[in-house]
Amino acid sequence: MDTKKFFPEQSDRFARVLGSLKEAKVAVIGHFRPDGDCIGSIVAVTRLLRGLGIDAIGLNRDPVPANLQAFVGDTPFQLADDFTPDGHVALTVDCADYKRVGERLAAFFPEVAVNIDHHISNKEYGKENFVIAESSATAEVLAGFILDNGYTIDATTAQALYVGIATDTGQFRFPSTTPATFEMARQLCQFGAHPAAAAFELYENESFAKIRLLQHFLSSLELCFEGRVCIGTIGNGVYDQCGATMDDSEGLVDYARSIQGVDIGVLLENRGGALKGSLRSKEPRFRVDQLAKQFNGGGHACAAGLNVEDSSIEVFLPILKEAIGKQLESLEAEACDGATSE
Repeated sequence: MDTKKFFPEQSDRFARVLGSLKEAKVAVIGHFRPDGDCIGSIVAVTRLLRGLGIDAIGLNRDPVPANLQAFVGDTPFQLADDFTPDGHVALTVDCADYKRVGERLAAFFPEVAVNIDHHISNKEYGKENFVIAESSATAEVLAGFILDNGYTIDATTAQALYVGIATDTGQFRFPSTTPATFEMARQLCQFGAHPAAAAFELYENESFAKIRLLQHFLSSLELCFEGRVCIGTIGNGVYDQCGATMDDSEGLVDYARSIQGVDIGVLLENRGGALKGSLRSKEPRFRVDQLAKQFNGGGHACAAGLNVEDSSIEVFLPILKEAIGKQLESLEAEACDGATSE
């Protein structure tokens, strides 16, 4: 087994913090509308704690998306509406802003014992915070901690961590992917992670409804800012028209980003009077997390999300375009200043 640690200082502190939870009952909570990294991290932490003899349960405001259900296994997992706290303490994963656990869970747990994340925008709201923004995924942070400390990893835990890493790196394509990312994935495979099985559930088992939704999204795409930005929308009634669910929008924004010449891809969807936006960029310098932060959002330099209440695509899209334009102008000005100074 490899002896070099991925996160030497943080892993030692992580072990000490877990040791302090020995007598606790722990609720492992992720952000609402969970993605692969969120579910993978909830599953991994819940199983890790239970393997250490700590009473733990996974919690989320929303159900596990259909394409991620196979990775939960026999992990105890409840929805917020079905949960009653009984002396539990909160441990959050993959949640940059505590508001993103949802009102019910935030009310149950006004304090957070442990906050584990990789978002650069994380507010470090926990009593103990493990935020490593350089990591590609929260699952990568956890995989490093678990491997560093030599904790027991069963096949379900290994697969959950692998799924979290694979999804948040875009199948190891995004700039956040490093040699350490591949090394962790390799070691997880030794503990039972199965890349082919993960890829099948994630990318080769789509519903026809999602393909219809994709068809609609592609037909809505427009290029702006001389082809540097591509924006697609999902308006009112489209989910019903396609027979799709909101989970089916996962990954659609990547089609907008993938177009030649596009630097920033955008998905803007209407969800019952509220808007959800997904922003993706090809390079970290575009800092889409800063764009999202202007609209009650956040995330990573290359991947971020935003939420706008009581608005419509028609009203908000021009506002978003203006913000993107200013961001691009600022980057161009910085580039010119840099060239002049040289």
